[in-house]
Amino acid sequence: MISATSDCSAGRFRGRGGILMALVVLAALMPAAAPMPAGAAESAFHAFLESLWPRAAARGVSRATFTQTIADITEDPSVPVAVGKQPEFERLLSAYFKEAVSPTRIARGRALAGTYRSELETVVRRYGVPSGILLAAWGMESDFGRDRGNKDVVRSLATLAFHPRDTDIFVNEFVSALVILEQGRLPRGRLIGSWAGAMGDPQFMPSAYLKYAVSYRETGAPDIWNNPADTLASIGHFLRASGWNPALPWGVEVVLPENFAFKTLHADFRDFAAAGVKAANGRALPQGRATLFLPAGASGPAFLLSDNYWVLKAYNNSDSYALSLACLGDRIEGRSGLHRAWPKNQTLFSRSEKLEIQKLLAKLNLYRGTFDGKFGQASRDAIHAFQIEAGDAPADGAARADLLTRLHAAAR
Repeated sequence: MISATSDCSAGRFRGRGGILMALVVLAALMPAAAPMPAGAAESAFHAFLESLWPRAAARGVSRATFTQTIADITEDPSVPVAVGKQPEFERLLSAYFKEAVSPTRIARGRALAGTYRSELETVVRRYGVPSGILLAAWGMESDFGRDRGNKDVVRSLATLAFHPRDTDIFVNEFVSALVILEQGRLPRGRLIGSWAGAMGDPQFMPSAYLKYAVSYRETGAPDIWNNPADTLASIGHFLRASGWNPALPWGVEVVLPENFAFKTLHADFRDFAAAGVKAANGRALPQGRATLFLPAGASGPAFLLSDNYWVLKAYNNSDSYALSLACLGDRIEGRSGLHRAWPKNQTLFSRSEKLEIQKLLAKLNLYRGTFDGKFGQASRDAIHAFQIEAGDAPADGAARADLLTRLHAAAR
């Protein structure tokens, strides 16, 4: 899932113009519209679609394809109703993680690893993305093809494009769907997916299908609905094109030494090793830049994230999603579960409280990210900086229960 620019990407991977699992942007971009009489609404809808002809023509869509496609489209009233909270941001990461990295999903992934061993070997060799990550992305996106969605993607995107919002993302995706039809890659009836326009097992938006979907056998139109080999190859191609480094893992769970100083959350792996940080599996830490991530604070699991972790966030700009995908991939490949359990009694801030925290941190000149009420690395860095200034221990970048009260006091 690619997503709109947000605090959660830590400034490293922002909107690559491919996959757009609209879950990350719709809640912010779908304002309520005043109701219109049925006839007027239908006329306005078709007038809007007709207005898109110049954009479609500019991308090579013929008038015949354009007219034939929009002729029978009606607005889908179920699409705006589907907009709701985003589980990746509205729940504790630990709760999301436990559900996403379930024994059932791990077992299913391992079974498919055996079924598609040969295809996975080829895709890994071609793109350098580990088989566990490929399978985990497949599992996270569509539960290995069990939950692709059954919506007419062209109709869904036309509906989403019609509603007023601050971006033309869905207009672009609607036109991209027209390009697919114009090129004869797929018939209209095959463009089936989620209400948000994401298609097939890897849940690619139309623009992502055009840019990243590939045929495993390198012939014909990629079939990401019925051909698992094409799905795996397309996921591998997307992640490699997004910057995946075959020489690095996504990261590693670590054990921190007693009285760890938490002077910084960003350093080289070797610097963390010199400070006494050890891999939970006992192996040597990799090389390169690293970010210390404590999703439940110093009392919970600790991770050192490599640059590849931020590539996973190009799929979905959420730490809950990216960390779950990464750890699911590890489990599918046979590695053990978390070395340290999730702590009990974690604090869950509401979206409005997170937004208030971001604004207070900005008032203190500590936060420079997006005001979106979603905690990502920019928020954690700002909280860490506040903890350092206040002399808090541990300065782990985690938002504790009294943070909002203390920020208000500091801002005064």
